Amino acid sequence: MCHVIVTCRSMLWTLLSIVVAFAELIAFMSPDWLLGYPRSDSSAKNGAGGDSREFRPSLGLYSRCLRIGSRGVGVSCGPYAGTFGEVASGFWQAAMLFLAAGTLMLGLVACISIFSLCFQSILKKSIFNICGLLQAIAGLLLMVGLMLYPAGWGSEKVISYCGPEALPFRPALCSLGWAFYAAIGGTLASFLCAVLSAQAEIATSSDKVQEEIEEGKSLICLL
Repeated sequence: MCHVIVTCRSMLWTLLSIVVAFAELIAFMSPDWLLGYPRSDSSAKNGAGGDSREFRPSLGLYSRCLRIGSRGVGVSCGPYAGTFGEVASGFWQAAMLFLAAGTLMLGLVACISIFSLCFQSILKKSIFNICGLLQAIAGLLLMVGLMLYPAGWGSEKVISYCGPEALPFRPALCSLGWAFYAAIGGTLASFLCAVLSAQAEIATSSDKVQEEIEEGKSLICLL
């Protein structure tokens, strides 16, 4: 018989697991990992009033955003690499593999966490402990990917965005975009999820829960 068990700690773990997975996915796909140095729109300079506009192109792991149009008023975003081999550097290729593996693992756990409301074990092993272990492994994979990422800042692609002084671990005229910070936040939160999974296991296997199961209740909600 399926018992739906909802506790504050298990619900917090489920919601945070879903949020972390989405945060890492959005960060991975975003072009806003590096923001290039400000560039003036020459066509706007030569226009009426001499009003110049500045814009900052952005560069992601495999995508970028650039201004387009005769007066630079449009923004074009899309992949700069048609194949995996065209990614800016070998370090970024390795970073993508680790980040993708960690993100996929977090996505898998997020899906499983939804079913944890009804099924608390898989093959007689706690679903929370299994998911917590996966989240810790995913956090390690993401951490390795984030450490490899700045090692690729010396590539030709990054130099074209950040200036000739760009070197590994030195972005020169570029600044870090929100996607990089979101990836760091998601990585830290994945370890927090791993800790919360243990608390969710304790909450769903407490004596109060067992008492309500023995009473024949199928929906158990404890604050």
